[in-house]
Amino acid sequence: MSHRSAPGDKPLLLCFSHLRWGFVTQRPQHLLRRAAAQYHVVYWEEPLLDDHVEPRLDQFPQGDSDVTVVVPKLPHGMDEAAFEATQRQLLKDFLGGEQPAVTWFYTPMALGFADEVQGRITVYDCMDELSGFLGAPPTLLPREAELFRRADLVFTGGRSLYEAKRERHRSVHCFPSSIDTAHFSRARAEQPMPPDQAPIPRPQLGFFGVVDERMNLDLLRQVAALRPDWHFVMIGPVVKIDPETLPRPHNIHWLGGKHYNELPAYLAGWDAGFMPFALNEATRFISPTKTPEYLAAGVPPVSTPITDVVRPWGEDGLVEIAGSAEEAAAALDRAAAHRRDPAWLARVDETLRHQSWDKTWAEMQSLIQQAAAQQGHA
Repeated sequence: MSHRSAPGDKPLLLCFSHLRWGFVTQRPQHLLRRAAAQYHVVYWEEPLLDDHVEPRLDQFPQGDSDVTVVVPKLPHGMDEAAFEATQRQLLKDFLGGEQPAVTWFYTPMALGFADEVQGRITVYDCMDELSGFLGAPPTLLPREAELFRRADLVFTGGRSLYEAKRERHRSVHCFPSSIDTAHFSRARAEQPMPPDQAPIPRPQLGFFGVVDERMNLDLLRQVAALRPDWHFVMIGPVVKIDPETLPRPHNIHWLGGKHYNELPAYLAGWDAGFMPFALNEATRFISPTKTPEYLAAGVPPVSTPITDVVRPWGEDGLVEIAGSAEEAAAALDRAAAHRRDPAWLARVDETLRHQSWDKTWAEMQSLIQQAAAQQGHA
């Protein structure tokens, strides 16, 4: 099975990612759907393992854009050398001798099998400090060092990451989480309440996102105990932690994962947003995409003191910052009052007016074109 571009086709952007395309909508989907206006985007996921499968690639064209998701299927039981050698051969067969115009990495681990790909421009979009995540492989940091040597451009997903990476490469550029304002602003209008949220009493304080080692479950439990008449609506898949450890008092409601298109309807019923992030290695450099999404929805958020939330959102008075349960309870009171404050909403709108994923992608594409021109590949 191979990929070959016929004459006149868009150039190939080949992206290697540790994130499933269909898991939750975040930075890769926002950027690469926009990239698909100029490129045919191939999104290469980590393998899925099966007891009874011959090595193969499954391809899933995305009907809403010129993106094809590619998923290697491999048998269980391979050692690391065979695991990477098999992916290298699948990739070689897929490309059929073609080399991408742009090779885009979200994970340095892909270098274990993609080291022979010679894209004209190599981009490392460093959206997280993956070495701080639970279960990070020991080879990640050496492979990241190699990716820095190979890359023409390095983008970072926030200011903290930029400050940590800027001395490691000649061309590092800060692109914090951006916003699809039109999508999330739908939450400001009256709309039918989702059936699983409708029976939950008000006030409602909400969270949406992945529930994993980055969440401070003890803080959530403590705030819920301090405010037994408040109801905490928790939306998102649970990964890497035991669901049995989730606090389940009467006023914490775990509704599971929702589609991106459903989120505005849930946000419309919330009095404030809550981001109870733990302060640990996994959150040291995060720049939560949900921060501007809450704001665009008109839902005032409260966050623990994550650096890229404090700067600039907390300093600008758009997000309440709280460290302890008592501080969070008081901050949620203040945030809920902002929900009805036209002056607060006006400041939100003025700030978000200067941000969009369209703008972010346009600036990234300009840097790619400049890098290509410098190499004689205009």
